[in-house]
Amino acid sequence: MALILFNKPFNVLCQFTDRSVPPRPTLAGFGLPPQVYAAGRLDHDSEGLLLLTDDGGLAHRLTDPRHKADKTYWVQVEGEPTDDQLDQLRRGVVLNDGPSLPASAVSIPTPALWPRDPPVRFRKSVPDAWLAVTLREGRNRQVRRMTAAVGLPTLRLVRAAIGPYRLDDLQPGQWRQVD
Repeated sequence: MALILFNKPFNVLCQFTDRSVPPRPTLAGFGLPPQVYAAGRLDHDSEGLLLLTDDGGLAHRLTDPRHKADKTYWVQVEGEPTDDQLDQLRRGVVLNDGPSLPASAVSIPTPALWPRDPPVRFRKSVPDAWLAVTLREGRNRQVRRMTAAVGLPTLRLVRAAIGPYRLDDLQPGQWRQVD
């Protein structure tokens, strides 16, 4: 049984093949062990921690919302969050597919991250800020939709942790096996 912590780079798909033309970068280009697959997903335009395993039972425990594995994201947003906006995220917001569960949401200093390629657009007239958002559900593009719903569009999204597993010092494209 293998559990792999992988730092998924920006614009890489969470699968090993891509049938689009031209093909997009996939997990196949990172020398991962054979027979592992992603336990959960991370959008192609998001970065950070992705867990891979060759154990279906473990994958289920890691991804099933009933097991309540918290997922923490560092989110660069456009604008400066107000207490009211953070409170809305903490209470849960109404999305087009129903209300979200409450989330933990706090302002954080800019995390020490690798440069993104391409870089996030910078506008002198529009401030940005970083949040740490922790969820227990994993709906499609949920963090982006939640921050947009409170008036804070996401510029960059990095998953920092899933349950007890942390990104730590893994650089984009790097992985390590854990017990």
